[in-house]
Amino acid sequence: MADIKNIGIITSGGDCGGLNAVVRSAAKTAESLGVGAYVIPNGYAGLYNLIEMDKLARLGDSRVDAVNPAMAGSEAGHSRVKISKIKDDNKYDRIKKGLAKFNIGGLVISGGDDTGSVVVDLGDNGIPCVHAPKTMDLDLQTYSVGGDSAINRISRFVQDIKTTGQTHNRIMVVEVFGRYAGHTAFRGGIGANADCILIPEVPTNFDSVYKHMKSLFTRRIIESDVNAGTYTIVVAEGLTDASGAEIVDESAGVDSFGHKKLAGAGKYVRDQLSKRLKADPEIKQFMKEQGMFVEGLYETPEVREVTPGHLIRSGFSSAYDVSFGLEAGASAVRLLLKGITGVTVVNIVDGNITYMPTKQAIAQRHVDLKMVSFFESLGINFGREPKPFNPEFIEKKDTVQRIF
Repeated sequence: MADIKNIGIITSGGDCGGLNAVVRSAAKTAESLGVGAYVIPNGYAGLYNLIEMDKLARLGDSRVDAVNPAMAGSEAGHSRVKISKIKDDNKYDRIKKGLAKFNIGGLVISGGDDTGSVVVDLGDNGIPCVHAPKTMDLDLQTYSVGGDSAINRISRFVQDIKTTGQTHNRIMVVEVFGRYAGHTAFRGGIGANADCILIPEVPTNFDSVYKHMKSLFTRRIIESDVNAGTYTIVVAEGLTDASGAEIVDESAGVDSFGHKKLAGAGKYVRDQLSKRLKADPEIKQFMKEQGMFVEGLYETPEVREVTPGHLIRSGFSSAYDVSFGLEAGASAVRLLLKGITGVTVVNIVDGNITYMPTKQAIAQRHVDLKMVSFFESLGINFGREPKPFNPEFIEKKDTVQRIF
C-alpha cells in the first residue's frame, strides 16, 4: 500500500448529479482506512492556488454527514481551468509544494474528458491521481457519474413541455447539453417519447424532419375531437446540418479548454421549420380546415424552442448515479492507496474494482448508429430518411457483465 497520509478530493468541469456521492464515499473510505480526506476547493484553480491557502476542510465523520449524495452539484466546488494553459513555468512545482504543505500524497479527481486530460498531465508530471469518471454527456469509454441524472431530467422536461404544446398546437423544440456526442439527447428523448431527436452523429436533413413533423402533427390535430396536437423535438447542442456544418453561435466564444461554447441549435431548428411551414400552401389550407386560421395573425402553427440549460445539471441525483458515485469515489481511494494511479475507475463487478488507463478512458464515444436505426424502426425521426435495422441474433452463454 502506498504511504499516503492524506488525500485531496477535487471535482472539476461541469456540475451534475452523483458528484456528492463521489465526494462522500471517497472521504468515508479514506477516513475508515486511517487516511485524512481533504477537499481541495474550486477544482484545478484551487489546486494551483493550494500553496496560498491557510487551511482545508477535512471530511471527517461529522463534516461528511453534511454531504448529501442525493443532491446534484458538488460540495467540493468546480472551475474550468486547464493546468497546462496556466502561464507559469513553475506551475507543477507550485502544485507539488501546495500538496506538500498539507501533506497530501495523492488526488481523487472526478470529471469528464477535459478533467481527465489534466489527470493525465498531472500524472506525467509526478502527481499521483485517480480519476472517477463524471460527465452528463456520457461520452467517455466508461459510464460516468451524471449521465443517468441528466437523462431523467431531460425526459421529464420534454414530457412536461408537451402539455403547453398540446394546449397551443405548437411544435416544441428542446435544446440540451452534450457537445459533440448525442447520448443524453438520444436517451432523454427516447425516455420522453419524443417524436424527433437530432444528434451530432447524424447530420440533419431538415426536409426529412419537416416531412415527419408535418405528417404526425397534422394527423394528431385532425384526429382530435378538440383539434389539439403537438410535436416534440429534442436537439443536442452540437447539431450539424446535412452538409456537416456545425450549428453554433460564434459570438458565444470559447471556454478555458479552447472549446466553442455551443449555442443556438434550438433556435436554428425553430427557424428551419418555421420557414418551411410558412412556405407550404398545404399548411395554410390545413389551418383553415381546422378552424385555426386568422389572416395576418395566425396563419401557420408556432414553433417554440426551449433551452433548460443548467436545470438539466441541477436539483437531484438519480438513484443510479448515487450508487455509481459511491462506488467510483470509494474505488478511486482504494486504487490510490494501492499505488495504482493514472487510471479511471470503470466499476465494481462481483466485488472487484475494475479500471483502465485514463488516457484511454477519455477517448470520445458516440451514439451507436445501429441503435439509431433500431429506434427509427419504432417511428422516431433522427433527421434523415430511416435506415433499416438488421440485427444479428447472438445467444449469450456466460454471465452478462454490468457495463453501467
